[in-house]
Amino acid sequence: MRIPLIIFLLAINVFLFSQSKNGYEISVRLTGLGDSTLYLAYHYGDKQYLKDTLKLDKTGYGVFKGKESLPQGIYLIVLPGKKYFEILVPDDQVFEVKCSYPDFFNTLSFSGSAENSAFIEYQRNWIKLQSKSAELAERYQKNKNNNDSLRILQEARIKHEEKMKEYLLEVENKNKGSLLSMLVRAMMPVEIPEFNIPQGTKNPDSLRYMLAYYYNKEHFFDNIDFSDERILRTPIFHSKLDTFFRNVVIQLPDSINKEIDKLFARIGNNYKMFQYAAVYLFNHFRESEIMGHDAVIVKLADDIYLSGKADWTTQEWRDNLSKEVDRIRPNLIGVKAHDLIMNTFNNVFVSLNEIKKDFVILLFWEPDCGHCKEAVPKLRDYYEKNKDKSIEVFAVCTQPDREKWEKFIQENKLYWINGWDPMRTTRYDYYYNVTSTPLIYILDKDKKIIAKKLPVESVESFINDYRKYNMK
Repeated sequence: MRIPLIIFLLAINVFLFSQSKNGYEISVRLTGLGDSTLYLAYHYGDKQYLKDTLKLDKTGYGVFKGKESLPQGIYLIVLPGKKYFEILVPDDQVFEVKCSYPDFFNTLSFSGSAENSAFIEYQRNWIKLQSKSAELAERYQKNKNNNDSLRILQEARIKHEEKMKEYLLEVENKNKGSLLSMLVRAMMPVEIPEFNIPQGTKNPDSLRYMLAYYYNKEHFFDNIDFSDERILRTPIFHSKLDTFFRNVVIQLPDSINKEIDKLFARIGNNYKMFQYAAVYLFNHFRESEIMGHDAVIVKLADDIYLSGKADWTTQEWRDNLSKEVDRIRPNLIGVKAHDLIMNTFNNVFVSLNEIKKDFVILLFWEPDCGHCKEAVPKLRDYYEKNKDKSIEVFAVCTQPDREKWEKFIQENKLYWINGWDPMRTTRYDYYYNVTSTPLIYILDKDKKIIAKKLPVESVESFINDYRKYNMK
């Protein structure tokens, strides 16, 4: 059974932050949009949720108000046509917003909120800096064949990047202790130092790259204050998580699992941050199509969702997850494959574990499956060309119709091991999580699983690469 995504859980209890007794009162004077309806929305990670609705009077005036203070963060005032601008909702939540439509961004001003005045100034300056950065990048691409221009433009890009960093530091320092300061700090990239590589070092560029990689990985979250839940009501924390687990960490389950442990150690006892990170990680790796990432799901299930820590989930949901994890656990990459002893097309019982080959391709298929009708002949062609290279195929038909099974084997000339277990007495469907066909596993000479769910087109390249890098 497929476990449903739990993104919706992020919205549970999102208003349980510390709240003051003063409520909020955000006045809006929007010239040019009289008698219009506005919406007050908020960020929560990479999603936005509606909080309040406001009908402006004929002059374009109205007030968003509530008796309980809003959780602090970046909010959106949404205009007709789904246009919007962002504001900060800091500790002081009584202030006025003024602007004119349609040029609302350039005319935006605030009364009673120095922090929002600083925020809009920052936004305008940052847009200019980003525009300049994009212009330099475009010129750099257009001059790739001119070495002199490339050198000049690269120097200009480096100087401009320094200018952008200096501006972020300036904004942070000018607004110390504020929501804006925390947000700007969180967006600052890691400063990777210059590494002194001793002369005579073999492959100095590779060593420098690895040192930079490890430094960036270890310090990637240095500018995030994990005790400050306000960052959840911005897109920043989600973006940092997504960048780190997609682009920074090597996409091997062992590497990812180590970084997950480090992340939760940083978060500590902050429940909201823990909940957000746990839900993000589960959803991200649940959707991943990268081979081996199911080991991350097993870890998250064991450490969080089935350990009693994920109290935002239902018992039914956890029960379903437990069943799925039980089906994944026996067939993780690196696990010794469960032995299958089956009768075959030749009426001879064969044991999977007793096949003496460098590689065993374990195939689950069925005669009436459209994809199987395409994939099986392709695998047959590969097998016929490579069967003398210590490769065997153990093919298991998942349907009980013997006549169809025999007909398909004969018509397609499948001269590998054709296993037959119509009553599923070997429980192959459980041990190999067979929920669809065709399904391909690759086992090494010790019958450890080294690949799973491979498309047939990738079998040859995988085995060739494995020979090259793992069997020297």
